[in-house]
Parts: sequence; structure tokens; C-alpha cells
Amino acid sequence: MTSIWDASGRNVPCTVIEAGPCVVTQVKTKEKDGYDAIQLSFGERKEKHTSKSLKGHFSKANTTPKQISMEFSRFEEGSRKQFGETIDVTVFTEGEFIDVAGTTKGHGFQGVVGRHGFGGVGQTTHGQHNRLRAPGSVGASSYPSRLFKGLRMAGQTGNVRRKSINLEIVKIVPEKNLILVKGSVPGAKGSFLKLERWS
Repeated sequence: MTSIWDASGRNVPCTVIEAGPCVVTQVKTKEKDGYDAIQLSFGERKEKHTSKSLKGHFSKANTTPKQISMEFSRFEEGSRKQFGETIDVTVFTEGEFIDVAGTTKGHGFQGVVGRHGFGGVGQTTHGQHNRLRAPGSVGASSYPSRLFKGLRMAGQTGNVRRKSINLEIVKIVPEKNLILVKGSVPGAKGSFLKLERWS
């Protein structure tokens, strides 16, 4: 993240996103595929790390192999893109709001204190007397003789798809294909994001 100064002199925290150029590498239609969508591809990938099927897929669109491809199925009237067309940040405007989806940072296996904020040391969570970061008692007696789904326990933390909605575009740098959005977005530095107009 970084921050910039707006017109009124306030310091605005924002995230810098490289949004393009993206190439339309597939166009799906209701007649052929059962639904309308376009596939956008972004990033550069070495040919030696690309399978033959993907090489053929990208060569049809007259472009080099890309790192990632995503589908978009919602379109504004008259904004449908054609096969092989290149899209850059000029499709967005400063001041509009977008949704940003990505995969959050993975934190591995975490206990209940780290994952759910249980009391831990000092507040000694309910149910045990000699293990200060343990979850404590988790089940009832003969009834219901099982644990209910959704019980907060230790486990994998992070590394899930999340969407930050209603983020304002505070600045666009078209010559470098950069978008600055107000606030934070899910994912680590260098991860791939999906930008959609806010709805």
C-alpha cells in the first residue's frame, strides 16, 4: 500500500494495481457455450513453461502466452469486446467504484487464539485449567453426542477467495497501466486480482 494527497489536502491510503494490458483470448456465446462471457488474459509466461494446448489457445488470439486467464460474464450495453482485442486501464475512470477479488494471504495451521481470537494467556479460555491457549471444552454430554457444524476450532487460516467491494478509484496512470484504489485489497504483493465495476 501507499498513500497520496487528494485535492482537499487529505492523505488517502491506497493500493497500486497494475491493470493491463489484457487480451481477449476467448469469446463465449449462448449459441455455442450456453452463456455469454469473455476471457481476459494477463501477464507474460515463458513458452518453455507453457503447454502445447495453451500455446495454441493464445496463438489463436495472436498473442504471447499469458500467466493467468479469467472470465467475465457481465457487460454494459455496447461494451462487449471482440476476440484478440486489447483492454487497458482506460476502461475505468477516476472517481468510480469497483469490486476487487483475490486470494488472501495464507497463514497455515493456526490455533483458536490466532484464528478466532480466543482469550488465551491472561484470560484463560473456558474449559481447561493448565493449557492457556487451548480451546477448552467443545462438546455436550450424551445429547447431542456430537459437535455441531461451524464450531470455531483450530485449522487452516487464510488462502481463500475474498472480495473487497465499493473501492473508489482515486487515480489512474494510463501510460503505466496503473490504478490506485482507496483502501486495501485481498492478497499478497504480486498476486492476481479480478476487477469488476461496483454493482
